[in-house]
Amino acid sequence: MMKRGYSGVFAGAVAALLGFAGAAGAQERLVLYTSNEATLNKLVAAEFQKATGVEVNVISAGSGVIIKRVQTEKDRPQGDVIWGVSRSLLQTNAEYFEPYASQHKGAIPAEFRDPQDRWIGTNLHLLVVLQNTRQIPEAQGPKSWDDLTQPKWKDRIAFTDPANSGSAYSNVTLLIDMWGGGSAGWSKVERLFANAKVLNRSSLVFQGVGNGEYGLGISLEYAGYLWASNGAPVKVVYPADGTIPQMEGVAIIKGGPNTANARKFVDYVNRKDVREMILQKTFRRPARQDLDLPNLPGRMPRLADIKLAKYDEDGWTAGRGETLGRIKEAIQKTR
Repeated sequence: MMKRGYSGVFAGAVAALLGFAGAAGAQERLVLYTSNEATLNKLVAAEFQKATGVEVNVISAGSGVIIKRVQTEKDRPQGDVIWGVSRSLLQTNAEYFEPYASQHKGAIPAEFRDPQDRWIGTNLHLLVVLQNTRQIPEAQGPKSWDDLTQPKWKDRIAFTDPANSGSAYSNVTLLIDMWGGGSAGWSKVERLFANAKVLNRSSLVFQGVGNGEYGLGISLEYAGYLWASNGAPVKVVYPADGTIPQMEGVAIIKGGPNTANARKFVDYVNRKDVREMILQKTFRRPARQDLDLPNLPGRMPRLADIKLAKYDEDGWTAGRGETLGRIKEAIQKTR
């Protein structure tokens, strides 16, 4: 009897220890909801695990899909961090995020972080023109958005359908404002659409420019540098009439199962040396402003050296549905 009792106690102790070990092991993980490309996700997940010992379970989908997932799971969150989502989506869904003041908050301008620390910017996408210098010699390319309305560029410009791309939507609405707003702005945007091939996916634009199918593409900064680094004759044109930085950021999901590890990730992904690594591998411009960009891979200009335009992001986001309908009509009118 004593022997069996002892065995029972021992078995119970072993089970308890195994349970404790299992619980400890479960804490050393992170569930990451991300809309970034696979290359960036794999890079950061692997390097974060090396640095911290925390295993990352990457769940990747479009930003709208992962935001919907966070909303649906609000009473029982399954994810810990959401990453690669626009400022407007982060701000409009801030109620689902846990406040946390990142260690690197001071390196990131106030405009790229939430006043209540519920989200913080990680990278900036600038709207630019990509030019294939084999198709269009460097000196002969456009210098501004306005130049793209010239008849000589008809059928030589690739652009993403704004219904399928948040950045393309921002680009069109930026130009409407830049070109006078109202009927004047819309009329000039129609002239641009008349010159453009409107494609279903953003990747088709920068692939088309990189491969020489199109001489010009309205796209994002990082794509031009990425193609150029792989030997394609692609130049990034920063329009002289101004552009805007579109922020993407990171947030801790409120009530997630691994909050301590989520905080580690938020700090890690904005660490200066990590941002330099991400820049070297993927050419994502960092939200933090203390990197020496002109002397790093890509030799990007500093944000302070680029002309930035005013843009009513909140206003155009609020009117998105109606505006997309009008954009669709404008595109169809020019086909």
